[in-house]
Amino acid sequence: MFEQLNFRVNYNDADYSDLAFPADDRLVLKGLAAQVAEIAARPIMEERKGLWKRHNALESTRPVILCDPENGWNEIIPESSIRCVNDVARHWEDYLRKLVFWGDEMNDDFVVEGVFNIPYVFRDTQWNVAGSRRVATEKKTAEQGRAYHIETVLEDFSQIKDLVKPELRIDVAASDAVLDIARELFDGTLDVRRKTVWFWSFGLTDDVVFLRGMERLMLDFYDEPGSVHALMKIIADGTMERLDFLESNGLLCLNNDGSFVGSGGMGFTDSLPAKGFDGRVRTGDMWGLAESQVTVGVSPEMFREFIFPYQKKIMERFGLTCYGCCEPMDERFDIVREVKNLRRVSVSPWANRRIMAEKLGHSYIYSLKPSPSHLAMPHLDEELIGKDLDEILEIARDNCLELVMKDNHTLGNNPENIKTWVALARHRIEAL
Repeated sequence: MFEQLNFRVNYNDADYSDLAFPADDRLVLKGLAAQVAEIAARPIMEERKGLWKRHNALESTRPVILCDPENGWNEIIPESSIRCVNDVARHWEDYLRKLVFWGDEMNDDFVVEGVFNIPYVFRDTQWNVAGSRRVATEKKTAEQGRAYHIETVLEDFSQIKDLVKPELRIDVAASDAVLDIARELFDGTLDVRRKTVWFWSFGLTDDVVFLRGMERLMLDFYDEPGSVHALMKIIADGTMERLDFLESNGLLCLNNDGSFVGSGGMGFTDSLPAKGFDGRVRTGDMWGLAESQVTVGVSPEMFREFIFPYQKKIMERFGLTCYGCCEPMDERFDIVREVKNLRRVSVSPWANRRIMAEKLGHSYIYSLKPSPSHLAMPHLDEELIGKDLDEILEIARDNCLELVMKDNHTLGNNPENIKTWVALARHRIEAL
Protein backbone atom coordinates (compact mmCIF):
# COMPACT_ATOMS: atom_id res chain seq x y z
CA MET A 1 0.00 0.00 0.00
CA PHE A 2 1.35 3.43 -0.98
CA GLU A 3 1.86 6.02 1.71
CA GLN A 4 -0.25 8.94 0.54
CA LEU A 5 1.21 12.19 1.80
CA ASN A 6 -0.64 15.49 1.51
CA PHE A 7 -1.40 15.69 -2.22
CA ARG A 8 1.61 13.49 -2.99
CA VAL A 9 2.88 9.96 -2.85
CA ASN A 10 5.89 9.22 -0.65
CA TYR A 11 8.46 8.49 -3.36
CA ASN A 12 11.06 7.94 -0.65
CA ASP A 13 9.29 4.67 0.14
CA ALA A 14 10.27 3.34 -3.27
CA ASP A 15 13.11 0.85 -3.81
CA TYR A 16 15.81 2.77 -5.67
CA SER A 17 18.17 -0.21 -5.90
CA ASP A 18 16.58 -1.14 -9.25
CA LEU A 19 16.11 1.64 -11.79
CA ALA A 20 15.63 -0.59 -14.84
CA PHE A 21 12.13 0.23 -16.09
CA PRO A 22 10.74 -2.55 -18.30
CA ALA A 23 9.34 -1.56 -21.70
CA ASP A 24 5.76 -2.16 -20.56
CA ASP A 25 6.29 0.13 -17.55
CA ARG A 26 7.53 2.86 -19.85
CA LEU A 27 4.47 2.53 -22.08
CA VAL A 28 2.14 2.79 -19.07
CA LEU A 29 3.89 5.88 -17.72
CA LYS A 30 4.06 7.60 -21.11
CA GLY A 31 0.36 6.96 -21.68
CA LEU A 32 -0.59 8.42 -18.31
CA ALA A 33 1.72 11.41 -18.84
CA ALA A 34 -0.05 12.14 -22.12
CA GLN A 35 -3.40 12.10 -20.31
CA VAL A 36 -2.07 14.47 -17.64
CA ALA A 37 -0.70 16.83 -20.31
CA GLU A 38 -4.07 16.90 -22.07
CA ILE A 39 -5.89 17.65 -18.82
CA ALA A 40 -3.39 20.37 -17.90
CA ALA A 41 -3.96 22.09 -21.26
CA ARG A 42 -7.70 22.49 -20.68
CA PRO A 43 -8.83 26.12 -20.27
CA ILE A 44 -10.48 25.26 -16.94
CA MET A 45 -7.05 24.78 -15.37
CA GLU A 46 -6.03 28.36 -16.17
CA GLU A 47 -9.36 29.56 -14.80
CA ARG A 48 -8.78 27.66 -11.56
CA LYS A 49 -5.25 29.01 -11.30
CA GLY A 50 -6.61 32.55 -11.53
CA LEU A 51 -9.25 31.73 -8.93
CA TRP A 52 -6.61 30.55 -6.48
CA LYS A 53 -4.50 33.65 -7.06
CA ARG A 54 -7.42 35.94 -6.31
CA HIS A 55 -8.45 33.82 -3.34
CA ASN A 56 -4.93 33.82 -1.87
CA ALA A 57 -4.81 37.60 -2.36
CA LEU A 58 -7.95 37.86 -0.18
CA GLU A 59 -10.10 39.10 -3.05
CA SER A 60 -13.82 38.30 -3.07
CA THR A 61 -14.38 35.02 -4.91
CA ARG A 62 -16.77 32.14 -4.65
CA PRO A 63 -15.75 29.56 -2.03
CA VAL A 64 -12.93 27.36 -3.33
CA ILE A 65 -13.13 23.56 -3.11
CA LEU A 66 -10.13 21.28 -2.63
CA CYS A 67 -10.12 17.55 -1.89
CA ASP A 68 -7.37 15.15 -0.94
CA PRO A 69 -8.74 11.68 -0.08
CA GLU A 70 -5.36 10.89 1.56
CA ASN A 71 -5.49 7.22 2.59
CA GLY A 72 -8.73 6.99 0.61
CA TRP A 73 -6.59 7.14 -2.53
CA ASN A 74 -5.74 3.51 -1.84
CA GLU A 75 -9.43 2.73 -2.38
CA ILE A 76 -9.76 4.93 -5.47
CA ILE A 77 -6.57 3.53 -7.01
CA PRO A 78 -6.03 0.16 -5.32
CA GLU A 79 -2.53 -1.22 -5.52
CA SER A 80 -3.90 -4.15 -7.51
CA SER A 81 -4.76 -1.72 -10.34
CA ILE A 82 -1.15 -0.55 -10.74
CA ARG A 83 0.28 -2.12 -13.89
CA CYS A 84 3.96 -1.23 -13.60
CA VAL A 85 6.40 -3.78 -12.20
CA ASN A 86 9.39 -1.67 -11.18
CA ASP A 87 8.84 -0.26 -7.69
CA VAL A 88 9.82 3.33 -8.55
CA ALA A 89 7.66 3.17 -11.68
CA ARG A 90 4.73 1.92 -9.56
CA HIS A 91 5.01 4.97 -7.29
CA TRP A 92 5.11 7.27 -10.32
CA GLU A 93 2.13 5.49 -11.87
CA ASP A 94 0.11 5.87 -8.70
CA TYR A 95 0.71 9.62 -8.64
CA LEU A 96 -0.05 10.09 -12.33
CA ARG A 97 -3.31 8.19 -11.90
CA LYS A 98 -4.19 10.54 -9.04
CA LEU A 99 -3.73 13.52 -11.36
CA VAL A 100 -5.96 11.90 -13.98
CA PHE A 101 -8.65 11.26 -11.36
CA TRP A 102 -8.41 14.87 -10.18
CA GLY A 103 -8.72 16.13 -13.74
CA ASP A 104 -11.41 13.81 -15.06
CA GLU A 105 -13.51 12.78 -12.07
CA MET A 106 -13.02 14.72 -8.82
CA ASN A 107 -14.24 18.08 -10.18
CA ASP A 108 -12.90 20.16 -7.28
CA ASP A 109 -10.68 23.21 -7.87
CA PHE A 110 -7.39 21.32 -7.92
CA VAL A 111 -5.17 22.55 -10.74
CA VAL A 112 -3.55 19.81 -12.81
CA GLU A 113 -0.29 21.20 -14.17
CA GLY A 114 1.78 19.80 -17.02
CA VAL A 115 4.72 19.08 -14.75
CA PHE A 116 6.26 16.07 -13.09
CA ASN A 117 8.20 16.84 -9.94
CA ILE A 118 11.17 14.66 -9.07
CA PRO A 119 12.35 15.08 -5.47
CA TYR A 120 15.79 14.23 -4.21
CA VAL A 121 16.17 10.71 -2.93
CA PHE A 122 17.00 11.25 0.71
CA ARG A 123 16.81 9.89 4.21
CA ASP A 124 16.22 12.04 7.25
CA THR A 125 16.82 11.02 10.84
CA GLN A 126 14.81 12.28 13.81
CA TRP A 127 15.83 14.02 16.99
CA ASN A 128 17.45 11.39 19.18
CA VAL A 129 19.48 10.97 22.35
CA ALA A 130 23.10 9.89 22.15
CA GLY A 131 23.76 6.69 24.02
CA SER A 132 20.10 5.78 24.40
CA ARG A 133 19.23 2.13 23.89
CA ARG A 134 15.66 3.03 23.07
CA VAL A 135 14.67 3.20 19.39
CA ALA A 136 12.56 6.25 18.63
CA THR A 137 9.21 5.73 16.95
CA GLU A 138 9.41 6.73 13.30
CA LYS A 139 7.27 9.71 12.37
CA LYS A 140 5.28 8.23 9.52
CA THR A 141 1.73 8.40 8.28
CA ALA A 142 -0.23 5.48 9.72
CA GLU A 143 -1.81 3.45 6.95
CA GLN A 144 -5.28 1.93 6.96
CA GLY A 145 -6.29 4.10 9.93
CA ARG A 146 -4.00 2.25 12.30
CA ALA A 147 -2.82 3.73 15.60
CA TYR A 148 0.70 3.45 16.99
CA HIS A 149 2.55 3.76 20.26
CA ILE A 150 5.30 6.36 20.66
CA GLU A 151 8.52 4.88 22.05
CA THR A 152 10.04 7.91 23.76
CA VAL A 153 13.79 8.42 23.99
CA LEU A 154 14.20 11.52 26.20
CA GLU A 155 13.48 9.78 29.47
CA ASP A 156 14.89 12.51 31.68
CA PHE A 157 15.62 16.19 31.05
CA SER A 158 19.19 15.62 32.22
CA GLN A 159 19.64 14.01 28.78
CA ILE A 160 19.01 17.31 26.96
CA LYS A 161 22.77 17.79 26.65
CA ASP A 162 22.88 14.50 24.71
CA LEU A 163 20.26 15.41 22.11
CA VAL A 164 21.32 14.61 18.55
CA LYS A 165 20.00 16.77 15.71
CA PRO A 166 18.30 15.18 12.69
CA GLU A 167 20.67 14.40 9.84
CA LEU A 168 19.73 14.83 6.19
CA ARG A 169 21.36 12.36 3.80
CA ILE A 170 20.87 12.92 0.08
CA ASP A 171 21.61 10.11 -2.37
CA VAL A 172 22.93 12.28 -5.20
CA ALA A 173 23.58 9.40 -7.61
CA ALA A 174 20.08 7.96 -7.28
CA SER A 175 18.54 11.45 -7.40
CA ASP A 176 20.30 12.27 -10.69
CA ALA A 177 19.50 8.87 -12.16
CA VAL A 178 15.74 9.10 -11.57
CA LEU A 179 15.72 12.67 -12.86
CA ASP A 180 17.35 11.49 -16.10
CA ILE A 181 14.84 8.63 -16.44
CA ALA A 182 11.89 10.98 -15.96
CA ARG A 183 13.25 13.47 -18.49
CA GLU A 184 13.74 10.71 -21.04
CA LEU A 185 10.26 9.25 -20.44
CA PHE A 186 8.27 12.47 -20.36
CA ASP A 187 10.31 14.61 -22.79
CA GLY A 188 7.92 16.69 -24.87
CA THR A 189 4.93 15.73 -22.71
CA LEU A 190 5.49 16.98 -19.16
CA ASP A 191 7.94 19.50 -17.75
CA VAL A 192 10.19 17.42 -15.50
CA ARG A 193 11.73 19.46 -12.71
CA ARG A 194 13.60 18.91 -9.48
CA LYS A 195 11.30 19.82 -6.63
CA THR A 196 11.60 18.45 -3.11
CA VAL A 197 9.16 19.05 -0.27
CA TRP A 198 11.55 19.04 2.68
CA PHE A 199 9.03 19.98 5.31
CA TRP A 200 5.35 20.36 6.05
CA SER A 201 5.06 22.13 9.40
CA PHE A 202 7.32 24.03 11.78
CA GLY A 203 5.06 23.45 14.72
CA LEU A 204 8.00 21.98 16.72
CA THR A 205 5.73 20.23 19.23
CA ASP A 206 5.52 17.00 17.23
CA ASP A 207 9.29 16.65 17.69
CA VAL A 208 8.90 17.28 21.42
CA VAL A 209 6.16 14.66 21.74
CA PHE A 210 8.21 12.05 19.89
CA LEU A 211 11.01 12.70 22.37
CA ARG A 212 8.95 12.91 25.58
CA GLY A 213 5.54 11.39 24.86
CA MET A 214 2.15 13.03 25.25
CA GLU A 215 1.45 12.18 28.87
CA ARG A 216 4.88 13.22 30.08
CA LEU A 217 4.73 16.51 28.17
CA MET A 218 1.38 17.44 29.71
CA LEU A 219 2.92 17.02 33.16
CA ASP A 220 6.17 18.73 32.13
CA PHE A 221 4.39 22.04 31.61
CA TYR A 222 3.66 22.05 35.35
CA ASP A 223 6.54 20.06 36.80
CA GLU A 224 9.45 21.11 34.56
CA PRO A 225 8.57 24.47 32.94
CA GLY A 226 12.19 25.56 32.62
CA SER A 227 13.13 22.29 30.97
CA VAL A 228 10.25 22.58 28.49
CA HIS A 229 11.52 26.02 27.48
CA ALA A 230 15.04 24.65 27.11
CA LEU A 231 13.83 21.78 24.94
CA MET A 232 11.66 24.03 22.76
CA LYS A 233 14.60 26.37 22.20
CA ILE A 234 16.86 23.51 21.15
CA ILE A 235 14.26 22.20 18.70
CA ALA A 236 13.57 25.68 17.34
CA ASP A 237 17.27 26.51 16.93
CA GLY A 238 17.84 23.18 15.20
CA THR A 239 14.96 23.89 12.84
CA MET A 240 16.42 27.30 12.01
CA GLU A 241 19.76 25.65 11.27
CA ARG A 242 18.03 23.15 8.97
CA LEU A 243 16.38 26.00 7.06
CA ASP A 244 19.72 27.81 6.81
CA PHE A 245 21.29 24.64 5.39
CA LEU A 246 18.56 24.12 2.79
CA GLU A 247 18.66 27.78 1.81
CA SER A 248 22.44 28.15 1.55
CA ASN A 249 22.78 24.96 -0.49
CA GLY A 250 20.12 25.91 -3.01
CA LEU A 251 17.84 23.03 -2.04
CA LEU A 252 14.61 24.99 -1.51
CA CYS A 253 11.91 25.23 -4.20
CA LEU A 254 9.20 27.81 -4.73
CA ASN A 255 5.72 26.79 -3.62
CA ASN A 256 3.80 29.71 -5.17
CA ASP A 257 2.31 27.32 -7.72
CA GLY A 258 0.19 24.19 -7.52
CA SER A 259 1.97 23.11 -4.35
CA PHE A 260 -0.14 22.20 -1.34
CA VAL A 261 0.49 24.83 1.32
CA GLY A 262 -0.46 24.97 4.96
CA SER A 263 -2.92 22.29 5.98
CA GLY A 264 -5.15 23.21 3.07
CA GLY A 265 -4.97 25.26 -0.11
CA MET A 266 -2.92 25.60 -3.28
CA GLY A 267 -0.01 28.00 -3.31
CA PHE A 268 -0.78 30.08 -6.42
CA THR A 269 0.09 33.71 -5.68
CA ASP A 270 1.73 36.71 -7.30
CA SER A 271 2.99 37.89 -3.89
CA LEU A 272 5.83 35.37 -3.96
CA PRO A 273 8.75 35.21 -4.51
CA ALA A 274 9.78 38.26 -2.49
CA LYS A 275 11.68 41.26 -3.80
CA GLY A 276 15.30 40.60 -4.67
CA PHE A 277 14.65 37.07 -5.89
CA ASP A 278 17.51 36.02 -8.16
CA GLY A 279 16.62 32.40 -8.80
CA ARG A 280 17.98 31.00 -5.54
CA VAL A 281 14.99 30.29 -3.32
CA ARG A 282 14.95 31.73 0.19
CA THR A 283 12.46 30.96 2.91
CA GLY A 284 11.16 34.50 2.42
CA ASP A 285 10.08 33.46 -1.09
CA MET A 286 7.86 30.67 0.21
CA TRP A 287 4.70 29.81 2.10
CA GLY A 288 5.26 28.31 5.55
CA LEU A 289 3.10 26.55 8.12
CA ALA A 290 3.06 26.14 11.88
CA GLU A 291 0.58 24.19 13.99
CA SER A 292 0.41 22.47 17.35
CA GLN A 293 -2.26 19.84 17.11
CA VAL A 294 -0.65 17.67 19.78
CA THR A 295 -1.09 20.38 22.44
CA VAL A 296 -4.83 20.73 21.96
CA GLY A 297 -5.23 20.13 25.71
CA VAL A 298 -2.99 23.06 26.63
CA SER A 299 -4.55 26.35 27.73
CA PRO A 300 -4.15 29.50 25.62
CA GLU A 301 -1.94 30.97 28.36
CA MET A 302 0.41 27.98 28.29
CA PHE A 303 0.39 27.99 24.49
CA ARG A 304 1.44 31.65 24.54
CA GLU A 305 4.19 30.99 27.06
CA PHE A 306 5.69 27.68 25.98
CA ILE A 307 4.95 27.20 22.28
CA PHE A 308 4.09 30.26 20.24
CA PRO A 309 7.26 32.34 20.88
CA TYR A 310 9.39 29.62 19.32
CA GLN A 311 7.06 29.14 16.37
CA LYS A 312 6.73 32.88 15.71
CA LYS A 313 10.41 33.38 14.88
CA ILE A 314 10.29 30.61 12.30
CA MET A 315 6.98 31.73 10.80
CA GLU A 316 8.35 35.22 10.26
CA ARG A 317 11.14 33.85 8.07
CA PHE A 318 8.61 33.00 5.38
CA GLY A 319 6.95 35.27 2.86
CA LEU A 320 3.45 34.11 3.76
CA THR A 321 2.43 31.76 6.54
CA CYS A 322 -0.44 29.51 7.53
CA TYR A 323 -1.43 28.33 10.97
CA GLY A 324 -3.27 25.35 12.32
CA CYS A 325 -4.48 21.95 11.27
CA CYS A 326 -6.82 19.84 13.43
CA GLU A 327 -6.61 21.92 16.61
CA PRO A 328 -9.50 24.36 17.21
CA MET A 329 -8.18 27.89 16.79
CA ASP A 330 -10.97 29.75 18.61
CA GLU A 331 -8.85 30.63 21.65
CA ARG A 332 -5.44 30.64 19.98
CA PHE A 333 -6.09 32.89 17.02
CA ASP A 334 -5.79 36.13 19.00
CA ILE A 335 -2.28 35.00 19.92
CA VAL A 336 -1.25 33.74 16.48
CA ARG A 337 -2.47 36.87 14.70
CA GLU A 338 0.62 38.64 16.06
CA VAL A 339 2.48 37.15 13.08
CA LYS A 340 2.26 39.91 10.45
CA ASN A 341 2.61 37.61 7.43
CA LEU A 342 -0.20 35.26 8.51
CA ARG A 343 -2.54 34.58 5.59
CA ARG A 344 -4.30 31.20 5.98
CA VAL A 345 -5.92 29.84 9.17
CA SER A 346 -7.29 26.33 9.63
CA VAL A 347 -10.83 25.96 10.94
CA SER A 348 -11.07 22.31 11.95
CA PRO A 349 -14.18 20.23 12.71
CA TRP A 350 -13.55 20.96 16.40
CA ALA A 351 -13.55 24.76 15.98
CA ASN A 352 -16.47 27.09 16.64
CA ARG A 353 -17.24 28.15 13.09
CA ARG A 354 -19.11 31.34 14.02
CA ILE A 355 -16.39 32.59 16.33
CA MET A 356 -13.78 31.93 13.67
CA ALA A 357 -15.86 33.70 11.02
CA GLU A 358 -16.02 36.80 13.22
CA LYS A 359 -12.31 36.73 14.05
CA LEU A 360 -11.01 36.05 10.55
CA GLY A 361 -13.29 38.43 8.66
CA HIS A 362 -11.87 39.01 5.20
CA SER A 363 -8.34 39.61 6.48
CA TYR A 364 -7.36 35.93 6.45
CA ILE A 365 -8.26 32.83 4.48
CA TYR A 366 -10.92 30.82 6.30
CA SER A 367 -9.62 27.29 5.62
CA LEU A 368 -12.60 25.17 6.62
CA LYS A 369 -12.05 21.44 7.14
CA PRO A 370 -15.44 19.69 6.99
CA SER A 371 -15.60 16.46 8.95
CA PRO A 372 -14.33 13.54 6.83
CA SER A 373 -16.37 11.09 8.91
CA HIS A 374 -19.37 11.57 6.61
CA LEU A 375 -17.35 10.01 3.77
CA ALA A 376 -16.22 6.99 5.78
CA MET A 377 -19.52 5.16 5.37
CA PRO A 378 -20.29 2.94 2.36
CA HIS A 379 -23.18 5.25 1.45
CA LEU A 380 -23.34 8.99 2.02
CA ASP A 381 -26.06 10.67 4.02
CA GLU A 382 -26.53 13.42 1.44
CA GLU A 383 -29.15 15.24 3.50
CA LEU A 384 -26.82 15.48 6.50
CA ILE A 385 -23.91 16.65 4.33
CA GLY A 386 -26.14 19.20 2.64
CA LYS A 387 -27.17 20.67 5.98
CA ASP A 388 -23.53 20.88 7.04
CA LEU A 389 -22.58 22.67 3.82
CA ASP A 390 -25.51 25.06 4.10
CA GLU A 391 -24.47 25.94 7.63
CA ILE A 392 -20.88 26.77 6.79
CA LEU A 393 -21.80 28.70 3.65
CA GLU A 394 -24.20 30.81 5.71
CA ILE A 395 -21.74 31.35 8.56
CA ALA A 396 -18.77 32.19 6.32
CA ARG A 397 -20.63 34.17 3.66
CA ASP A 398 -18.49 37.25 4.37
CA ASN A 399 -15.19 35.36 4.71
CA CYS A 400 -12.50 34.32 2.27
CA LEU A 401 -13.66 30.70 2.37
CA GLU A 402 -12.09 27.50 1.13
CA LEU A 403 -13.60 24.05 1.72
CA VAL A 404 -10.78 21.54 2.17
CA MET A 405 -11.86 17.90 2.43
CA LYS A 406 -8.93 15.90 3.79
CA ASP A 407 -7.83 13.61 6.64
CA ASN A 408 -9.77 10.71 5.15
CA HIS A 409 -8.64 7.35 6.50
CA THR A 410 -11.25 5.60 4.37
CA LEU A 411 -13.97 6.39 1.87
CA GLY A 412 -16.02 3.46 3.07
CA ASN A 413 -14.55 1.51 0.15
CA ASN A 414 -16.74 3.63 -2.10
CA PRO A 415 -14.72 6.08 -4.25
CA GLU A 416 -17.96 7.67 -5.42
CA ASN A 417 -18.26 9.27 -1.97
CA ILE A 418 -15.60 11.89 -2.63
CA LYS A 419 -17.07 12.81 -6.03
CA THR A 420 -20.58 13.07 -4.61
CA TRP A 421 -19.35 15.31 -1.79
CA VAL A 422 -17.76 17.66 -4.34
CA ALA A 423 -20.94 17.69 -6.42
CA LEU A 424 -23.01 18.56 -3.34
CA ALA A 425 -20.60 21.37 -2.42
CA ARG A 426 -20.63 22.78 -5.94
CA HIS A 427 -24.43 22.68 -6.07
CA ARG A 428 -24.69 24.56 -2.77
CA ILE A 429 -22.14 27.16 -3.87
CA GLU A 430 -23.82 27.73 -7.24
CA ALA A 431 -27.11 28.31 -5.39
CA LEU A 432 -25.68 31.19 -3.36
